[in-house]
Amino acid sequence: MSQLIKKIYYHDTDCGGVVYYANYLRYMEEARTEYMLERGIDLKALGEKGIMFVVKNVSIDYKAPARYADTLTISSSITKIKNVSLEFTQEIKRAGKLLVSAQTVLVCINSDFTPCQIPPELQKVIQA
Repeated sequence: MSQLIKKIYYHDTDCGGVVYYANYLRYMEEARTEYMLERGIDLKALGEKGIMFVVKNVSIDYKAPARYADTLTISSSITKIKNVSLEFTQEIKRAGKLLVSAQTVLVCINSDFTPCQIPPELQKVIQA
């Protein structure tokens, strides 16, 4: 599991002073990127080799709002690895209170944007 700490700024919120719902997707993307970096996986370098991960599906459950000046903890873990896909489970909390939970399926694609097998050496690093 990996955790990212995110402070909420005014530009993250809507006119009601709460985090705009789509921003949670950005936060989770940032947390997934950090998850990979913590394991020595440089997504930019992979992309230059023609290996990329794209979001296929997101299932998200909003439980409570975050607000301006909140500090959030975004936890990420990989719960499934298949030949061409990864499933992340993520939670966003404020002071231990669950605000958002989500499952995101990423598909490995090549430079032609077609699904391809996750390279075995990358699977080993992700599973470790």
